[in-house]
Amino acid sequence: MNMPSLRPAWRFLPALFLLAAAFGADSAADPLAPGEKAASDWIKSRLETSRIEGAWVSEKPLLESTINGLKERAQSLEEKSDLLKASTAKDREEFETLQAKDKAAGDDLHAADARIKALVAKLVEMRPSLPPRLSEALELPYRSLANAGLAQGERMQLAMTVLNRCALFNRTVTCGDEVLTISGEQGAKSLEVIYWGLSHAYALDRAAGKAWYGAPGARGWQWDPSPAAVRPVVNLMAVYNDKADPDFVAVPAVLGQAVAENLKN
Repeated sequence: MNMPSLRPAWRFLPALFLLAAAFGADSAADPLAPGEKAASDWIKSRLETSRIEGAWVSEKPLLESTINGLKERAQSLEEKSDLLKASTAKDREEFETLQAKDKAAGDDLHAADARIKALVAKLVEMRPSLPPRLSEALELPYRSLANAGLAQGERMQLAMTVLNRCALFNRTVTCGDEVLTISGEQGAKSLEVIYWGLSHAYALDRAAGKAWYGAPGARGWQWDPSPAAVRPVVNLMAVYNDKADPDFVAVPAVLGQAVAENLKN
């Protein structure tokens, strides 16, 4: 009997070994898994790339149209800006001129404010040397000038009020009764007083037969006894009050710097 040949069966052994390796125990690792994962990732990446390229191809005309529209709009706005600059050139020039004038006015205002403050300081310094009657009459303006929060216009108006009252008082002879406190005398007394402007004055106590000569001094306005002036001052007041005929009356006086000179400085 002839035995069949076993050689052809050996050709199938490698394939059988591969199948056995593929369907081996579950604990063995699959050598094809990394390749399959890489292939899967590549396919996904390729699909995403194809989708993005397709979206870009479909949206490119719209984006190009939008860009062109924006360029045209930018050019239009630039032309309008140039036109606006040209049409407002005169207005801008006038505005710059007004700014320069405003700055100059501001500087002048600051300078004027400094001069007003200096004037007010001089007026306050001068007050003790003013005739008592005038100083008392200016109590309200002086009290208002002491307000640090006073507006510049109000401060200027008050300063001019004081100056005008001083100038008016300095141009006239003022006579009348006045309550004075004189050094060396007991308490305040009601005396007859005649002022010769801002320079000097005479106070008369008829009952006591006393007279005083008043003038601005180193400590402000001061009254000094003047016995020799009693009779001349009586005659002077009589002429002033129309109780005697007009006449020249010689009264004592002291030559010195009058307060009026301070107003000029």
